[in-house]
Amino acid sequence: MNTIIKLSLCCLTILVVASASGQPDSAREQNAGTLFPKGEKITNRNFSGSVWLQMLVTDDSIYHTSMGNVTFEPKARTNWHKHPGGQILLVTEGRGFYQERDKPAQFIQRGDIVKIPPGVEHWHGAAPDSGLSHIAMTLSTDKGGAVWSGPVTDEEYHRSTK
Repeated sequence: MNTIIKLSLCCLTILVVASASGQPDSAREQNAGTLFPKGEKITNRNFSGSVWLQMLVTDDSIYHTSMGNVTFEPKARTNWHKHPGGQILLVTEGRGFYQERDKPAQFIQRGDIVKIPPGVEHWHGAAPDSGLSHIAMTLSTDKGGAVWSGPVTDEEYHRSTK
């Protein structure tokens, strides 16, 4: 009898804690099935389309690295940019493209890893018919943050994604 009471109390405690997590049902549904939270919608001019960012690791004086989960809706993309210390993308969901300036675009999908050398101008984003999520790891942040150029035009995007 004592074991049944303990088990019941344990289950009740788990239910209470789970229901009191403070996360609204819509937020739990939004993050269901995703590896990391979608984060906040990006509102700056360095992206085209709807893009969300959840920072996972912010820059510090030990690792000189920042990491964020970036989620693109179909057709959304970054502007042209470069990172003085380089960048690594770990694609976690969907399909999209990565392109270095003056080179053909590369198709990327879940499970792909893209290593971007320091100072290489590039863009990345979702395919026209698919969303894309990736972990963006910015390396050697002590060398400086992203250097943004102009937008990837619709013409450049459509030419690259065919």
